[in-house]
Amino acid sequence: MAKKKTFAKKKTSKAKVVSLRVVFRGPVFTVTSDRVREPGGYTARRDIVRHPGSVVIMAVDDSRSEPRVLLARQYRYAVGSVIWELPAGRIDAGENALAAAKRELLEETGYTAERWERALFFYASPGFLDETMTIYYARALRSGKAQPEDDEVIQKRLVPLSSAVRMVMNGRIIDGKTISGVLWLAAIERRRKHRR
Repeated sequence: MAKKKTFAKKKTSKAKVVSLRVVFRGPVFTVTSDRVREPGGYTARRDIVRHPGSVVIMAVDDSRSEPRVLLARQYRYAVGSVIWELPAGRIDAGENALAAAKRELLEETGYTAERWERALFFYASPGFLDETMTIYYARALRSGKAQPEDDEVIQKRLVPLSSAVRMVMNGRIIDGKTISGVLWLAAIERRRKHRR
């Protein structure tokens, strides 16, 4: 008896947009309500926050035996609390990520850096948000005068890396981008020590 041939459905790599409606447009992001046919053939409604992308700055003073990480402390209305974070901000229209990182570091902290390297790139919360985050590793810091926006009240502190890791592990740092950056730097530093 001949075997019956079965054919798998051809899967596409992207969803097909059936319809798209802008339900909110604000100064920072837009919200769309999309009907899409996903690669597996399922049609669904997807409400998405559209964001131009952000940069995060892992500014490090490496002039001492233990690197010190520049942390910013500010009030965040969305979580109703003052929290510790790496300096960060939105990429403006027409601006590249590195230029945005340099601008944000200066605005929020007054610091500039001579050496820049892209460390991490990720999606902040890909279930409903298309915001990307690029973490830059900035070294050879020079202090200067901060230029915060009118609504920004930011305290800054250079924190030894081991203390920053403890702050992550004991829940004093609760911001995802900062957790990612601090743990990335700790892994890089461990690797450097093993090579010596």
